[in-house]
Amino acid sequence: MWREVAGQSFPETVFTPPVDTAVLAESQRRLGWCLPAELADLLSETDGIVGQYGVATVWPLEQIVEHNLRFWSDSSFADLYMPFDALLLFGDNGGGDQFAFVRTPRRADIFVWEHEDDSRRWVARDLCDYLSRSLADGGDDWYW
Repeated sequence: MWREVAGQSFPETVFTPPVDTAVLAESQRRLGWCLPAELADLLSETDGIVGQYGVATVWPLEQIVEHNLRFWSDSSFADLYMPFDALLLFGDNGGGDQFAFVRTPRRADIFVWEHEDDSRRWVARDLCDYLSRSLADGGDDWYW
């Protein structure tokens, strides 16, 4: 399903082999949190999605895990940014802004963290909406 959604928006979308269920389970254990069902389903079809201009629209699972663990625990970020504990970052725009699910309260909406001003705002109603819009428009400012 996810390959079709992405491919309809951008036929040249790059897919990778899917994540093994044991690897997914271990990654969720490391995070201490279950991934949103939509994201887990997508990763079971492809370990990340690369869109226009080589943008990592959805990161590979290992990058999702490592990136979030660092953002949740790096004390140097506390001096620069609001806490990231409520977010699960999973992709970027190629220009520094990153996309996230909200962990608390759990919801399907996608938000963008804008790295220049540390703002967080809504950009898509769910993962399908996010993929459709971000892959169709391309570039790093589709959500403006």
